[in-house]
Amino acid sequence: CLIERADNEHLQNRPIISQLILSIWYCFGNIVGYGVEFNATTAAGRFLTVGLYILSLILVASYTANLASDLTIAKTQFVISGIDDIKNGEIPMNRIGIRVGTASEDFFKTEITGGAQNYYPLKTRQQLYDSLLSGVIDVTLSDSGIAEYAVNSIYCNLTIVGNYFDTTAFAIVTPKQWLYAQDLDVGILS
Repeated sequence: CLIERADNEHLQNRPIISQLILSIWYCFGNIVGYGVEFNATTAAGRFLTVGLYILSLILVASYTANLASDLTIAKTQFVISGIDDIKNGEIPMNRIGIRVGTASEDFFKTEITGGAQNYYPLKTRQQLYDSLLSGVIDVTLSDSGIAEYAVNSIYCNLTIVGNYFDTTAFAIVTPKQWLYAQDLDVGILS
């Protein structure tokens, strides 16, 4: 508005304070894409308008990149990288939920604890996911197909951790935003 004052009849008779406020409104309106009541008619005014549009593109791109980065970091932070971390005791055994009478229980007893039943026993799949969500357990062993379906369709705030570790394709499921998530991320990367 201050740039356009000399050539725009609507702006010539306004006080300087009014033009300053109108200039601030013009800049803000162009940056957020709202638009303003008048169009720039001089080369300097048009150049300023193009600069404001470019600034708004840069701000939106920067915000989008930061948001994507934050979401990616939040999603990939886990305390364990796979079944070896469970075998090595990274998670206390009483914080591992296993459904009683399943192949997961047999695998856990034979491959991890050597027959000891020192895990948190669960009776149903619903109890398994409810225990994860409420923080009663930190991880569970589950068939990967069922785990992928449950995590992607029903329990979207849970995630699968690590690679398949058995020929029957078990998977580790943990709550998103889990306390040990960053340790798992470091374990995967190292």
